[in-house]
Amino acid sequence: MHIRRINGAIGAEITGLRLHPDLDDADVAALRAALLEHKVVFLPDQGHLDDAAHAGTVRRLGPLTGAHPTITGGLDEAAVLPVDSGRGTKSNAWHTDVTFVDRPPAFTTLRAVTLPPHGGDTVFANTATAYARLPEPLRALADDLWAEHTNDYDYATAHAEVEVADASAAYHQEFRATVYRTHHPVVRVHPETHERVFVLGQFAQKVLGCNPTDGRALIDLFQRHITRLENTVRWHWSPGDVALWDNRSTQHYAVDDYDDRPRRLHRITVAGDVPVSVHGQPSVAVAGDAWLAPREQPVGGQALASGT
Repeated sequence: MHIRRINGAIGAEITGLRLHPDLDDADVAALRAALLEHKVVFLPDQGHLDDAAHAGTVRRLGPLTGAHPTITGGLDEAAVLPVDSGRGTKSNAWHTDVTFVDRPPAFTTLRAVTLPPHGGDTVFANTATAYARLPEPLRALADDLWAEHTNDYDYATAHAEVEVADASAAYHQEFRATVYRTHHPVVRVHPETHERVFVLGQFAQKVLGCNPTDGRALIDLFQRHITRLENTVRWHWSPGDVALWDNRSTQHYAVDDYDDRPRRLHRITVAGDVPVSVHGQPSVAVAGDAWLAPREQPVGGQALASGT
């Protein structure tokens, strides 16, 4: 296994490792350590994987979640969510996966299945570095803030430049069919690295205790720091690529620059824990049940708009 750092803040490419469910423990430990250090790792030339082998490999990092809390039906492998541009909407917004539930995934993986001839990159941001580089007064402010995350918001307004087609409208209606609302600290303590990291992104819709205008301004302020180019890495997908990232310390953004050509990747996520603030307070689910691993609460997988 060879690990090549891509840039200073985030991202590494791993070569010399063939992913499969029977990886030896030393390789799994090295892979996990690389994830924690670099936040996102990219493994080319993994075209031998199918859904079952993909799921079996990722399961070595921890129990898998269901494919998605609200999107039903789909693949036989309950943990696999096809991220498919064919649904007609591209969620080109910075986000951490599924923060509207009380225990977002710990790790997320994507495997390239169908790629456009150009474009379709994914950009990742390091929320630990973003926090560490803040001026001390802004860190102190962020430490005391809480935000409400929800899947129940006006997608068309949030993405005003995108024409929402009928298929996309149907998808977003399904996406909001079960409403989730969770109060998360704006800054959590990472349970493995003990870094302070932001919990924000697309699903953070308001700051508790603030009027909507001030809350939006605070979210935008911290988001600008998170998504500074110095905190990011951009990956251009090739056939057979697999990306794995620490969902607790990153945000990501799918670049919509591929002219509506087909783009499909398969996503599998590892179950996470309830975020805890710097003052030791856990996140609180306000609406919607906890999102459990499939062995506890099976959830089917269906095509998600190309938002990853």
